[in-house]
Amino acid sequence: MRYEILGPVRITAGKETPSVGTHKVEVLLRTLLIRNGHILSLDQLAMELWGDRPPIRARASIHVYVSQLRKVLNRFSRNNCVITTRAPGYMLELGSDELDLELFVALAEKARLQRSVHRHDLAVETLTEALRHWREPVQASSYKGPIIREFANWAEELRVECTEMLARSLLASDQSSQAVRILYGLIAEFPLREKLYAFLMEALSQSGRRADALEVYQTARRQIREELGLEPCRFLRETQELILRGNLDELSFRHARHEQRVQPYAV
Repeated sequence: MRYEILGPVRITAGKETPSVGTHKVEVLLRTLLIRNGHILSLDQLAMELWGDRPPIRARASIHVYVSQLRKVLNRFSRNNCVITTRAPGYMLELGSDELDLELFVALAEKARLQRSVHRHDLAVETLTEALRHWREPVQASSYKGPIIREFANWAEELRVECTEMLARSLLASDQSSQAVRILYGLIAEFPLREKLYAFLMEALSQSGRRADALEVYQTARRQIREELGLEPCRFLRETQELILRGNLDELSFRHARHEQRVQPYAV
């Protein structure tokens, strides 16, 4: 069986996609999957389900939701007992079942290794496969509890990081036009992330579109000044200076050093 949490919660078993149940049951399953292999107390689960205002019979309701969820999972999973009762609450163990998040993270790590040995063509394939696991972003604001909200913010950073890494791998594989399209898309989602403008400027410069790259800087400057009342960061300003001087090799080297890896999710 396969669990999917990179988007709405979904489980698949062969050709079947059994219903998880009500929204509360979905929240319960997402929480257990995020912390799979770890015990979650009833208080922690109540916080995820209702925030800081749980109903009087919250614990009884949790037991009911767990019972409903067990009926579905035990029917389709290859494990004998997916959710176990462990004081002071419950624990989910994946066993031989799959979780889309774990597959995504493994592919991202594989792509980083491929990039480290300059196999950017292979990294493009790996990252493209990894990003297929994302059906849609997980919106932290849609949830009440800290576990899912923190996870959603972390997962979104990882998605952006891998999309950016795909763009840079395309650029290194002489596929600059595709890199440009991806970076324009990211900037539309995150118009105040200055690093994205810098990488787009590099991609445009590598494509021979120097004037467009410099126009991106002016667009970024206007956006940042209007929204934040600030000037662009040093990294973005220096990117403009390198493009003006035509130092594309130094620009690429500097941007490669600037790449940062999102830390693993801490359970």
